[in-house]
Amino acid sequence: MTATIKDVAKLAGVSFKTVSRVINREPSVGEDLRQRVWDAIKELNYQPNLSARQLRGAGSFIAFIYDNPNSHYVIEMQHGLLAECQRQGFELLIHPLSVGDDDVTDELLQLASNGHVAGLVLTPPFSESMELIAALEQRGIRHVRILSGESECDCTGPCVLVDDYHAAYDITHYLLGLGHQRIAFLGGDPEHASSDNRLSGYRAALQSHGVEEKPELVMAGEYTFDSGSERTEQLLNLATPPSAIFACNDEIAAGALFAARIKHIAVPQELSIVGFEDSPFSRQSWPKLTTAHQPNGDIAGSAARLLIESIRSTRRGGDDMPQHLGFKPELVVRDSTCPAPV
Repeated sequence: MTATIKDVAKLAGVSFKTVSRVINREPSVGEDLRQRVWDAIKELNYQPNLSARQLRGAGSFIAFIYDNPNSHYVIEMQHGLLAECQRQGFELLIHPLSVGDDDVTDELLQLASNGHVAGLVLTPPFSESMELIAALEQRGIRHVRILSGESECDCTGPCVLVDDYHAAYDITHYLLGLGHQRIAFLGGDPEHASSDNRLSGYRAALQSHGVEEKPELVMAGEYTFDSGSERTEQLLNLATPPSAIFACNDEIAAGALFAARIKHIAVPQELSIVGFEDSPFSRQSWPKLTTAHQPNGDIAGSAARLLIESIRSTRRGGDDMPQHLGFKPELVVRDSTCPAPV
């Protein structure tokens, strides 16, 4: 006969409610009791009834919401979310959306109203839409936001903050320390706050070193290889081209490297190039890219953990204060940068 939750409780010497708490990874159960329950589950080969939990309205899915052309970013986020969901007894629902769609808010609200979905992990630009956040809060839909911002951000609800500003400052400071004065900045998609915050960090570093910003060296664009290639070609056609390029992500930087190679510009001897994120692009290019390491898997795992804690607090009738976690991408020096040419 198939084992039941009451069989597990009897073998472990606990109540069936305790077994349920252990299965749901609730933190209120001591380690000794938790181990006894898992030993009983293993001995009886008990299979929790996921469908029954869902029908009771428990919600067993965390939905990952994104609109990002960078496949490496999306995959790393998925891995981080999935690892934490598996550890905590949740399933992961991957749901891409297009931020430009007219009905994107309605689609997201409909998804979140599904009884199987316990909460949402929102990445930029969805996490930065105050209209969307207000709609979710009005409906009482649990969510966590991954945002570009500093640790003292006053955002409401659980948030994971990526300090793009100071990371960009460090990159620009590093290039200035190598003697580069004409440093170009290739931005990302304007609807992503990360692009603006990285630009602000770039500008602050120039100002702190007394270097005047050159408007012709600051170029808006997209987080794509083609955008990096096209804009770098324009930069290299200037009467006085830059000696260094700060690209807003590694795909842009790889495009810049490609454009430099087409024009027979030696990297880094004639042109230093820095990316951002430390994606496979940075390690698979030649020369390997100097970049800023952004731990997307850890960021995603932390977001899932904050969301699950929030969900369980609500189910217990608690009113815990929202938590914020911060990450600062760290400079990784590789082969694509060197002192400015004399």
